[in-house]
Amino acid sequence: MSLSKDFADRLAADYGTPLFVYDLDEVEAARDELLGALPAEFELFFAVKANSHPELLTALKGTPGHGCRTEVSSTGELAVSVAAGHDPATTLYTGPGKTDGELDVALLAGVRMFSVESLTDLQHIGAAAQRQGVVAQALLRINHVAASATTSIRMTGTPSQFGLDSETLAEQMPALRAVPGTELAGLHFFPLSNARDEESLIGEFRHTLSVAAELCAEHDLPLRFLDIGGGFSVPYAVPGARASYPKLRDELSAALDLHFPEWRTGSPQLACESGRYLVGASGTLITRVINIKESRGRSFVIADAGINTFGGMSGLGRLLPVAVQPDAEPTRKASLVGPLCTPGDVLGREIALPDLAIGDTVAIPNAGAYGPTASLLMFLGRPAPTEVVIRGTEVVSVSRIEHERTWSTGEGPRVRM
Repeated sequence: MSLSKDFADRLAADYGTPLFVYDLDEVEAARDELLGALPAEFELFFAVKANSHPELLTALKGTPGHGCRTEVSSTGELAVSVAAGHDPATTLYTGPGKTDGELDVALLAGVRMFSVESLTDLQHIGAAAQRQGVVAQALLRINHVAASATTSIRMTGTPSQFGLDSETLAEQMPALRAVPGTELAGLHFFPLSNARDEESLIGEFRHTLSVAAELCAEHDLPLRFLDIGGGFSVPYAVPGARASYPKLRDELSAALDLHFPEWRTGSPQLACESGRYLVGASGTLITRVINIKESRGRSFVIADAGINTFGGMSGLGRLLPVAVQPDAEPTRKASLVGPLCTPGDVLGREIALPDLAIGDTVAIPNAGAYGPTASLLMFLGRPAPTEVVIRGTEVVSVSRIEHERTWSTGEGPRVRM
């Protein structure tokens, strides 16, 4: 999505800065493009961690047979998912550290499918299911010893808190099959994130399908449901378009015909998942220049958006550097920094910028994923950014995340401040 300068300036004047703007038309276009790139038999999960704004989750829901299910990893994400109209019975609950309390909440809400990271994780799920008098459907997440693609962010093949090591499955299977309150329903893979090209993504999916078929044959695993993960790419806070996947449908179909010849009739039910691809291009961060200074031969443009607003998870190594979308041709190199009292508050170091003055607005594109809820919102007590949802040039909603402290004294009531 590219906002015109006039529209961006009007929104900044009306609602202040820093300001996130999300275009629902762009969200729905990304959903439709990805569904169109996959075989029609695939389900598509939206990873709520990418952006938990309720309006976006509602848009992604779509219509029966043409929309996204949700993948959540906390009761907070589950609550947002339910509020946006998603059926908990279609939600996948993931994460390596599921607590007894959250499992109780999830099962009571109607969640039945869980990604399982370890035997003890499955035992916790089973105990919670027994307390509720239900049976939890378990997808064994596999951390395979080998992988295909060498580009992008590797999510498998190394020691990890995620998934069951494939080489240990033989010894663990008897115990995995015997956990009361659970039923093994299938497999879950997530071998890479943000694939750099279609060939590496297709190669990884081929490898995943081969591994899934091999594991099922070796261990006599039931396979009613198979989630092969994601890796769909969109630029993060730099100009550019979502990746396109013109070969993906045919290549996936051919690989499935080879390994799972009954897949077209739902055996197994197949799924992919995506976060950033579905919402990344929908968002623009608008920030205002509040100061400009020189220091020992370097220029610093100080904005009112910092790592409390965007890019706070830069330690992941995949979210920064950020580059602005200039409203004019870049004319200088400078560091775009935020207002926080830490030298780590840098949105872009020595990046190309247009000629800016104090009070000007700067638009950062492709900021719809890993924005406010992936930032240091509580750091230094600054207010969260305003979030505006639009369709075209029509404002649909305006909101801001607020934090409050809940006090509890002994057995007395909780007091919120």
